[in-house]
Amino acid sequence: MKPGASAGPDLSWQPLYRIGGYAALVFVVLVLVPVALVFAAPLPPTQGRAVLEYIAANRAVYLVELVSFVGLAVPALLVFGALAVALSRVNKALAAVGGLFGIVSETIALALGSSPQSLHGGLVVLADSYAVAGTDAERAGLIAAAEALIAATNAVSWGGILTAAGILVLSLVMWQGLFGRALAVVGLFAGVLGVVSEALRPLIGPAYLVYGLLLPLWFAWVGWKLLKIGAANRAPAP
Repeated sequence: MKPGASAGPDLSWQPLYRIGGYAALVFVVLVLVPVALVFAAPLPPTQGRAVLEYIAANRAVYLVELVSFVGLAVPALLVFGALAVALSRVNKALAAVGGLFGIVSETIALALGSSPQSLHGGLVVLADSYAVAGTDAERAGLIAAAEALIAATNAVSWGGILTAAGILVLSLVMWQGLFGRALAVVGLFAGVLGVVSEALRPLIGPAYLVYGLLLPLWFAWVGWKLLKIGAANRAPAP
């Protein structure tokens, strides 16, 4: 069968499509929660001493942001898996590659347990130690450790690049058929912009937010499409 020749997705996978659709909605919620918290507390700073003092003063907000940004990798795994299966009848090879990129990227994000917004679980431990440190030498060592963690967290992320690459490849499949050209265009733009933004993240500063805003839009749109497929009536057996 040629790529794009199939009329639609394999409906025997409808439960997976529904799971992927709901997972996409969870992803969007986990993005919106930290955004809403910006109004409750300032963004985490990017310097060692400042971030340790910030965590001490805004511990609950910081933990919610950390859990949200790192935890969104879990629903993203399900979305990439469901989307790859849904697109497999359009182009099996590209759908598999795009799904693999996405799944591997989110696995890396979970393994690292960090996010590019100066969020890392290790900083919470360092902040606790900093609060009870008795000497300037102890505090200096903790600040140095915090700065090292922040530098690693905000550096170029191969996981982030793979996420954008997965979106790009899967959107190329959408362009060939299924899910509509409009979503394909958004995904292609988000994928290209994401690869560039992740590769140049230490240099572009706030411009990274453009890609950050496109991500929840793409996931929400994909989730809606997956839910529609998951709820479609299956053709009766001949």
